[in-house]
Amino acid sequence: MIQSMTGYGKATAETGNRKVIVEIKSLNSKAMDISTKIIPAYRDKELDIRSRITAALERGKVDFSLYIDAANTSGAQTINQAVFNSYLQQIESIASSTSYKVPDDIITAILRMPEVVSSNQQEEATDDEWQAVSVAVDKAIAALVEYRKAEGVPLEKKFREKISNISALLKSVEPYEQDRVAKIKERIRTSMQNTVGSNYDENRFEQEMIFYIEKLDISEEKQRLSNHLEYFIKTLEEGHGQGKKLGFIAQEMGREINTLGSKSNQAEMQNIVVRMKDELEQIKEQVLNVM
Repeated sequence: MIQSMTGYGKATAETGNRKVIVEIKSLNSKAMDISTKIIPAYRDKELDIRSRITAALERGKVDFSLYIDAANTSGAQTINQAVFNSYLQQIESIASSTSYKVPDDIITAILRMPEVVSSNQQEEATDDEWQAVSVAVDKAIAALVEYRKAEGVPLEKKFREKISNISALLKSVEPYEQDRVAKIKERIRTSMQNTVGSNYDENRFEQEMIFYIEKLDISEEKQRLSNHLEYFIKTLEEGHGQGKKLGFIAQEMGREINTLGSKSNQAEMQNIVVRMKDELEQIKEQVLNVM
């Protein structure tokens, strides 16, 4: 079963007097791209966390957050006076050099700025606390993987539908293909007669026609496209981790469809080719999200 690169996972851990929340989400990306937001108490565990994410997810743009639920945390908070004074001095300096007036609620505003207020619960975590958080990290990652699998089900269904549509359109080309040769031959013969009359070598004309029609033959393109369609489904059934490969197959399918269009030389066949391109474009859009 294929997996989507879109996913979300969340888990919590109770560690003494605080509740730690772990959240992780992912989007599509050509490689593994991890962004983390981890509270200071667990900052030294970042490399371990990144290693787990990479092993489990393989690819995608991943945002990982590990933070404390303030609503469930007891303990006083501390104002960093040095940081507070630094913010205040900068604001007063800006006010003195401009027409800006320092607002009456400046203290409230500064208290909301980064690193002014810190919780007493941000001290270094104990081993027992990390064990609980570590389990939550694994649970969140596992939840994201399950989310990816669930998202992969409709993706696979969509791919099979689009491949089936292209296959049906390819078969619908055959009646027009047979009729096309006769029409091309008749059109060229009529043009010849209008230009030079009946004074031309019929045998030479037939030889040139055979050469010209061979250049417009689409048998090989049809066979290769059919092979690509089968290979796409086979790759789809190999499971997750095939996103890039499916993308390459889709590109090859596009080349054959484009060649069919350039060789068709008939309105009905060109209309079919346009419909094939529409189906393939939808595959290409969705395959970008396959892990």
